[in-house]
Amino acid sequence: MVEPWNSRSAVLGLWLGVLAMALFGLTLPMTRLAIGSAAEPQLSPWFVTFGRAVFAALLSASFLLATRSRIPARSHWPDLALVVLGNAIGYPLLLAFALRSVSASHAAVVTALLPLTTAVAAAWMLRQRAPLGFWACAIAGTALVVIFAMLRAQQSGESYLPTLADLWLVGAVVAASIGYVAGARLTPVLGAERVICWVAILMLPLSLPAAVWTWPAAPVAASAWAGFFYVGAFSMWAAFFAWYRALDWGGAVLVSQVQVLQPFFAIAFAVPLLGESLDRMTIAFALAVMATVVLGRRFHRRDTNGKA
Repeated sequence: MVEPWNSRSAVLGLWLGVLAMALFGLTLPMTRLAIGSAAEPQLSPWFVTFGRAVFAALLSASFLLATRSRIPARSHWPDLALVVLGNAIGYPLLLAFALRSVSASHAAVVTALLPLTTAVAAAWMLRQRAPLGFWACAIAGTALVVIFAMLRAQQSGESYLPTLADLWLVGAVVAASIGYVAGARLTPVLGAERVICWVAILMLPLSLPAAVWTWPAAPVAASAWAGFFYVGAFSMWAAFFAWYRALDWGGAVLVSQVQVLQPFFAIAFAVPLLGESLDRMTIAFALAVMATVVLGRRFHRRDTNGKA
């Protein structure tokens, strides 16, 4: 049973979640550095996706050997497979393809849906109930993101329909949410650190040959390699140490809302790293989407405390 929100473990879970969001917040600009743009491509999205998994697997093997970790039981493999598909393949690959066409700030607003979709996945997979007001906020946040994508398309002279990049971003969000909850479900029995380590190891038979096959044929900028090493060491590995533990200690539905901070971190980091500028519309929509998340969390807390 999830402990009350003001318990010690829940508070620690909250702050671990904030730390994880700071680390994950750098994923968007670092991925953009790694892959470049459509005009000046660097590493391919395929190589970044699979290469970072190989890098994380090397770190994971060292950790598992040093801690003498046992192989997970057969009953744990289905959830590990979900984490592989959602967090190790689906999210990074779809995100990398999207970032070839849109800015990191644009992607940050769309991925602001992560708190809502993670809460939905937690309610479904962990059977945690949430009040009607919470789901009303989820729908409102989704509508805001769709409107933002349509207005961006209009500014670029494109159709009013969401672009393919926006569909990739939404797919990335859904994949990440399912992987997060599956990882949180495994954390009490395997430990947060071992969950992501075994995910990286299990993916190695696919990631290693894929990384070799997609190895860059031409030289790329040093900044691209810097972005690649960051997403391998932190986005694919170390950040999950804090994040899975945070979801376990604080409760997946509640702590998932800490992801409200990730777009702020991503947009802020994109300014010095990528030279992107902030416009009023991006800031306004980011704040509006995050307001729906904060309000939804309030509804959930009131319901949990029996005051709704």
